[in-house]
Amino acid sequence: MLDLGRTFLQSVERSPNALALVDGDLQLTYVQWHRIILNVADGLRELGLVRGDRLLVVLQNRWEMATLHWACQFAGIVIVPLNWRAKPEELDYCVTDAGVKAIVYEPVCADAVVQSPAARNVSRIGLDDAQGRTTTFDALLVERERSGPTTQTTKATADDCSLILYTSGTTGKAKGVPRRHRHERAGALAHVAQNLYRHGERTLGVMPLYHTMGVRSLLSMAMVDGLFVCVRRWNSRLALESISKHKLTCLYLVPTLYHDLLADAEFAKVDTSSVTKLGFAGAPMNDGLLKRLSAAFKPELFVNHYGSSEVYTFSIDQNATKKPGSAGRAGINTRLRVVKLDAKSPDDFAQVSEEGQIIADLLGDEAFEGYWNRPDADAKSLRDGWYFTGDTGYFDEDGDLYVSGRVDDMIISGGENISPVDIESVLSLHPSVDEVAVAGVKDERWGQRVVAFIKRREYVDAETLDTWCRTSDLVNFKRPRDYVFVDDIPKSPVGKILRRKLSAGEYQRDETTPIAQHTETTKE
Repeated sequence: MLDLGRTFLQSVERSPNALALVDGDLQLTYVQWHRIILNVADGLRELGLVRGDRLLVVLQNRWEMATLHWACQFAGIVIVPLNWRAKPEELDYCVTDAGVKAIVYEPVCADAVVQSPAARNVSRIGLDDAQGRTTTFDALLVERERSGPTTQTTKATADDCSLILYTSGTTGKAKGVPRRHRHERAGALAHVAQNLYRHGERTLGVMPLYHTMGVRSLLSMAMVDGLFVCVRRWNSRLALESISKHKLTCLYLVPTLYHDLLADAEFAKVDTSSVTKLGFAGAPMNDGLLKRLSAAFKPELFVNHYGSSEVYTFSIDQNATKKPGSAGRAGINTRLRVVKLDAKSPDDFAQVSEEGQIIADLLGDEAFEGYWNRPDADAKSLRDGWYFTGDTGYFDEDGDLYVSGRVDDMIISGGENISPVDIESVLSLHPSVDEVAVAGVKDERWGQRVVAFIKRREYVDAETLDTWCRTSDLVNFKRPRDYVFVDDIPKSPVGKILRRKLSAGEYQRDETTPIAQHTETTKE
């Protein structure tokens, strides 16, 4: 299999003058970008980084971030992208855990770098006059003499490590997920195939390049000689302008960002007709948002992608609106099972429609091989050649997968296992509900009480929503026992609902209108 450096060379050779990268006023063709990438790769080597060394990159989605990703692939250096919002202790942990040799950062995250003891012991490459730097990014861009053709400048093989992604770490320390060039290339090829990307597609580069969705967008555009338009920080107005100006053809976002696009007052005025393919991942999309997006964009393809950093694709549904909530079936490179919630073996299958834990075959081409320096995490998640995802779900009678949440998010009320996703889907269809999240709150009698947290589009009270649930097909024991109206639903940087914050009371109530609350003390 080709390594990722040679993969990029394919596009340089096929379409040298095609537009490859846009960041504000900067526009680069493939041949122009390739030259810059080689300069940066050489600059990293001059700093002393060699094949297999780790480079920590703490940047927003700017052209330098995308360039560094590709430069590392050419140089055989392992890129370790980190959330630019990382706190000093998080950055310090990753510097030490990954054993990085250098850090690239910008002013917005300079304080975290400066306050990290571990960072003081490595080279610090600063952008835009970032404090604490030992050299500048501009120093990497200097043109250098090269002997031989540029095709000889790739130093990696398909078996080399491409990057280490740090998972968000909902509990405890984040876990490093090392992925080889062949894992990443297989994931990008599958992304192209499963989203039916054509030659010359154009996408919005807004999903963070420290997240698997952002990396996949970057790699897949190179696979099809396409265009990657950088969006440094999410802004729905800028995103709409980018779609219109650059005639973007495909979007791959988390549901939250789609919600923001539709909510922008300028949406109806902007020409988005060039977008023919929608894809989403990172979190389930509720029925209400699915219907609104389908009506607004009228896409020829609407893909629900379910995956993770560890195994990029679990399942794919290329017609997301046909069976709302369905995650479809196993992806091109994947085998899936649902086993019982307390299963110790991958052969302890759950029955059809029985909720269990979703697991994936580690022999899949996109699957990682184990966590970085975390034998404890390996022992918990890797069993007999299968990856136990920690996600709950079930197969329906047609063989389609439904993802119901996380094992840790499961609400256990009165001995019943209750998934938040089913309840959220029902409530999302009410016209007055803008966003909804359901979580379990401690209850002396029931163990946990089902509570719906609602961000309103327009005024609605708890009694009205309770009637809505009673007249739906939602079984009675899943019906919320409380409704709390909030200003915003807490989410991670990539749009995942943080139910643990809701359960812990970490939210701001919506006090703009009188709040009616519905409470039950008996379980029907």
